[in-house]
Amino acid sequence: MAIDPKQKTVFQLVGVVALMGGLAWASVPFYDWFCRVTGFGGTTNVAEVAPEQILEREIKVKFDASKARDMPWEFKPLQHEMTLRIGEEGLAFYEAYNPTDKPVAGQASYNVTPYEAGGFFSKIECFCFTEQVLMPGERVTMPVSFFVDPEIVMDSDAKYTRSITLSYTFYEIDLPEQEQAALSTNNGAINAPVN
Repeated sequence: MAIDPKQKTVFQLVGVVALMGGLAWASVPFYDWFCRVTGFGGTTNVAEVAPEQILEREIKVKFDASKARDMPWEFKPLQHEMTLRIGEEGLAFYEAYNPTDKPVAGQASYNVTPYEAGGFFSKIECFCFTEQVLMPGERVTMPVSFFVDPEIVMDSDAKYTRSITLSYTFYEIDLPEQEQAALSTNNGAINAPVN
């Protein structure tokens, strides 16, 4: 049985659309993986502890906060900048507040600028490693501990960096299943925390 040329064209077009959809779906996780491996686009590293070597040279770290258009939280850094020695562990805090009458879950994405410093900026602990759930009226202080790797002074591009900006953007995500289960168990009754 021969396939009509019109049907063949339709099948080819459907195949192209399916292929393009699959590539679009896979591009986000692939790009995320690529940035984490290479430090491209200001993606930072994760470390267990700060290095033993601390240089005399200082570097300024600035802190920035933003949120996606549909994210109802208020979100800000509690300090705008700090100066530390390269290799020294720093501790900064961000604040998030849920002004709504419902629980809201969020996840933070992050990067640093200038981009060439991304591969030398390492976080030890960060609220961005996990999703955050704020109950109605809840306000939280979230820490991030970090350091700038002493290897930065050996890099041909990054060694001239005197200031690094750490930026976070919070996006609303679906509530985790355990939170949804807890809410349905309580018949949706949630008491807003007292601040």
